[in-house]
Amino acid sequence: MRIGIRCDAGPRTGVGHLVRCVALAEELTARGVDVHFLADLGGVAWAEAQLEQRGLPWHPAPYDAVGLVAAAERLELSALVVDSYTLPPQQSAAVRSAGFPVLAIVDGDPRGQSADIYVDQNLDAVLHDGDVRLAGLDYALLRSAVRELRPVSAPVHGFTRTPKVVAFFGGTDAYRAAPQVARLLTGTAAGFDATVIAADESLRAELLAVEAGPGQHFEIIGPTDHLPKLLMGADLVISASGTSTWELLCLGRAAALVWVVDNQIQGYERTVARGYAAGLGRLGAFDPASADVLRTLLTSPESRTEIAARGWSAVDGLGVVRVADALLATARSPR
Repeated sequence: MRIGIRCDAGPRTGVGHLVRCVALAEELTARGVDVHFLADLGGVAWAEAQLEQRGLPWHPAPYDAVGLVAAAERLELSALVVDSYTLPPQQSAAVRSAGFPVLAIVDGDPRGQSADIYVDQNLDAVLHDGDVRLAGLDYALLRSAVRELRPVSAPVHGFTRTPKVVAFFGGTDAYRAAPQVARLLTGTAAGFDATVIAADESLRAELLAVEAGPGQHFEIIGPTDHLPKLLMGADLVISASGTSTWELLCLGRAAALVWVVDNQIQGYERTVARGYAAGLGRLGAFDPASADVLRTLLTSPESRTEIAARGWSAVDGLGVVRVADALLATARSPR
């Protein structure tokens, strides 16, 4: 069996679509399925490396519906997965019309995509289209590097004089969140030992210019393939609301989230309302309350324990197994 995956990544769109598709590809290849990516990666080296390291074949994204159908026929696909905010819906419709099953990974609005299976891995998601509808955190698509590190029980935080913090904002940090969050951290007047990931050299330079206060320390590193292991050593993780949120919950991390773009608002509000993570507000609009939230998390192990426990119980890490089961069952069914 051979599955194609049509997804996007880029300096502005980020790498969230690719990360969850890679998670699905890992599960499929572990079952002996041949997976081919038809992807526009926007020249992001980190994104390209994720496919190369896993030995996943990568082909340039076809330009139009005719090209996508031709690629499906040339590769003799059993089914196609689409995960894109920009893919014209005529392309997925054409693939289905040509006899290939389609699975669409969406975030709320299907954006007109035509599919046999719809997957919306977001908290409290509801789907109304498709023969098969997989909605909610039970279908969160998490990489094996994350699932393998999931603790057997929810972590309990003890007192530490200098809590360890990890802050990251995707593979590109397109909206330059890292320096803003670093400055917010210093404004708490609480001690910390923070590792902040700088997506490029200009962000690194800006982060190095942030002046830490007494008892505060920053280490600035570049993008790393060992992020899940780094997260497991953190008392507090700060990130943007999005695909990575479900990874943090699965790992039982005490997390504080910011929202950066409008399509993150709903997920941010639902996650914070459930107490699965703390909310710092909108990037670029932090206020004294944002610093107060961080100060509480830095100084209160009880608060961190409560958040980590709720998040850990919400995501069991088996979503990718459930989605792969549904996809392969549909791919094997007569058309």
